[in-house]
Amino acid sequence: MSQHPSWFTEAHQASGSSIGYRVEKLLHAEKTPFQTIEIYQTTDWGNLMVIDGCVMLTSRDNFLYHEMMTHPALFTHARAKRVVIIGGGDCGTLREVLKHEEVEHAVQVEIDERVTRLAEQYFPELCDSNNDPRAELLFIDGIKYMAEAEPESLDLIIVDSTDPVGPAEGLFNAAFYASCYKALRHGGILVQQSESPIAHIELIKSMRSAMRTAGFSAVKTLPFPQPCYPTGWWSCTMVRKGGDLAGFRERGALSKNFPTRYYNADIHKAALAQPEFMREALGE
Repeated sequence: MSQHPSWFTEAHQASGSSIGYRVEKLLHAEKTPFQTIEIYQTTDWGNLMVIDGCVMLTSRDNFLYHEMMTHPALFTHARAKRVVIIGGGDCGTLREVLKHEEVEHAVQVEIDERVTRLAEQYFPELCDSNNDPRAELLFIDGIKYMAEAEPESLDLIIVDSTDPVGPAEGLFNAAFYASCYKALRHGGILVQQSESPIAHIELIKSMRSAMRTAGFSAVKTLPFPQPCYPTGWWSCTMVRKGGDLAGFRERGALSKNFPTRYYNADIHKAALAQPEFMREALGE
């Protein structure tokens, strides 16, 4: 990471690339027991959250990530009543989940409470649903939470984590996926952010292999644009306990009674299509 007075730049060593934002000022910086969090005011992208030198989100483009981490899975499931979000401290994923009326209870399990408190201050639009009576915010270890979850008690698990280093490292292995498999009901879905198809295809392959080892048979990796992340292109990987992932409730997506800025039924269908290099690498 490098900075000079008017730009914040994140250098991404693995892809030999970087992304930068013109900033007007540093709004906040602190070191928590888990990580270092910075908030910048940018000239064109609203507020910018950085954790341990890595861009987490901007006001302008976070809707791409939050909508693709939630709506494809929720419209694939027949009726997801109980949802757990591991991570997701900025609360944007929670907000999107609670747009679905069938959701009766959504638990957000974030290890670092300061991420959420800073989001409430600097990204209040993402925290609109924090006081929804269906929402429960826990600030504890998500790995431990899933290991102790009641068997077959959940319909959807969303792993909205940082990169697989530091606090999030343990969220990318077969042991964690086995906990998720056990906690899901038949037909339940696990979806996890799976980094860039351009820069991290080997990580995606290892994730998918570990998910299958844990018992999941149906696996889909959905790519989507995300300008603030390395390479500008990101993905989520979705797996199911029983059933497949080929179809979704298209009629429900077409007639949804809530606003989105990126997700719709056609985007869902398009995201299920695999670019040729991903087909070859992932064996699809």
